[in-house]
Amino acid sequence: MPTVLLKNGYRFYFYAGDGTEPAHVHVEKGDGEGKIWLDPVLKPGYLHFKAQEQKKIMKIVEEHYEILKKKWDDYFGE
Repeated sequence: MPTVLLKNGYRFYFYAGDGTEPAHVHVEKGDGEGKIWLDPVLKPGYLHFKAQEQKKIMKIVEEHYEILKKKWDDYFGE
């Protein structure tokens, strides 16, 4: 599970087996976890966080979209 971004206590990462799915990133912090699709851009797959945290997470992903997508492409060879 390569970590691709740490921001404000949130850990964004991929699973090694994720390459067969469209580009996305997993996120965790404390007991919360989630998945955000990068393609289509910034659509939550699921977010088990309170609404305020979901907004923070989506803002982080939006601000770091290009690097997250590049890391996905580099890791999975697209």
